[in-house]
Amino acid sequence: MAEKLRVDAVELEQFMKLLDGSVRSLKGLRSALADATVGGLGTDDLDKACEDFQEDWKYGAEQIGEQTEDLSKLIEQNKNAFMEVEAALAKAMNKAGKTKDDVVEIPR
Repeated sequence: MAEKLRVDAVELEQFMKLLDGSVRSLKGLRSALADATVGGLGTDDLDKACEDFQEDWKYGAEQIGEQTEDLSKLIEQNKNAFMEVEAALAKAMNKAGKTKDDVVEIPR
């Protein structure tokens, strides 16, 4: 059975907004961690463990933030490319006097 490729621009836009919100949240977290101090929590070993955790978490949050930002950009580029293809296809079909219902699907 043939399958159609459908792209819902509205859903992609909502997903991109969600990703952007995640990036902002991670930036806020990184900012909060940068200002946090870990000294004086207890023993020297506990303070050192907290400091190590803070450094690891900061690095991990930075990496996740960067990758999430990159993903958002890629999704936007793909959405724009699909919209361009859709517009070009509609223009070509209008020129040929056809509608989307006239298009023959190619089985996979």
